[in-house]
Amino acid sequence: MQLTDPTQLFRSLAAGAALGALLATPTFASETETPRTASGKPDLTGYYNIATLTPMSRPPQFGENKTLTPEEAQAITDRWTENLAKDFEASDPDREAPPEGGVEIYVPEFQGASGGVGGYNAFYVDIGDSTFQLDGEYRTSILVDPPNGRFPALSEQGRASMKERAKFMRANTGTAWWMDMEVGPYDDPELRPAAERCLLGFGSTAGPPTLPVMYNNLKRIVQTDDHLMILNEMNHDARIIRIADEEHDPELLRKWLGDSIARWDGDELVITTKHFRDELPFSQGTRDMVVEERISRIDEEALLYRFTVSDPNFSEPFTGEYPWPASDDKVYEYGCHEGNYSFGGILRGARVLEKDAMEASSGDDR
Repeated sequence: MQLTDPTQLFRSLAAGAALGALLATPTFASETETPRTASGKPDLTGYYNIATLTPMSRPPQFGENKTLTPEEAQAITDRWTENLAKDFEASDPDREAPPEGGVEIYVPEFQGASGGVGGYNAFYVDIGDSTFQLDGEYRTSILVDPPNGRFPALSEQGRASMKERAKFMRANTGTAWWMDMEVGPYDDPELRPAAERCLLGFGSTAGPPTLPVMYNNLKRIVQTDDHLMILNEMNHDARIIRIADEEHDPELLRKWLGDSIARWDGDELVITTKHFRDELPFSQGTRDMVVEERISRIDEEALLYRFTVSDPNFSEPFTGEYPWPASDDKVYEYGCHEGNYSFGGILRGARVLEKDAMEASSGDDR
């Protein structure tokens, strides 16, 4: 994992006065001319950091409210500042070993690691330092349609898919709970999620739809008259998008990031992507998902990214939007396979638990 500056986030978060000034100032303006290529099209080229404290789905406490007051936006920043600051404190070198089964971690949003022992401390977290603004307003969620800012209901197919997936997702009890299953979640390395195998970034970071995640949120866009490339910091996934190509590749040619073609609609680049593999960046979707993305310039310092997802797992399409602010940071090489020592440990640990279960069963038989 490559962090641009692991202390920069926390220094900025700690500077409450500076954040207050930021929150009081409109984030984007559109007073400047749109940068254009030699052929006259809007120039989207640049580096962007899409990290934001605004969640994908609207938290229930905001109800039908699409926007936040400045005070509510500041409260979200303060809460994350406090949570991350606790996790960033130096550890006591004389502390005792943690209790069996681990302990709760500081940030509730990141709970879920095996045994409650946690996975990351704040050094590895780069989620931005504020919620985003569009049209001078702070948003409660990235999703804007359905109007409640939440995912639509699952379809019958989606509910069946979720039920099937739940069979492989259980809390780590330190036992081989899958022993009675015909196919267990650790029987084959190719049964593990694509992100765990370093084939794709997690959380649909490369997209489509492209979504903010826990870290490595940098993007680099390189544009020509007939292609657009979006390089994603995580897993160095590169989307190659054909412009003005009217036909998708044949359906049998399915790709990790789908097959993307684009056209200009005025100053908006409209990208349509389909023909995904069974394993795809947006894990709630299916191989039949179709994503329409619209990218345009807000000004010289930011892009507007808008997406609509249509997928059989959901009862209706859903739409989200958020800004991509320009960044002076660069996208560095992301070594995932090179450091993926935990993957072998996952499979070896499963074999140990299975051996323990078989020995216990043998003892019971006696």
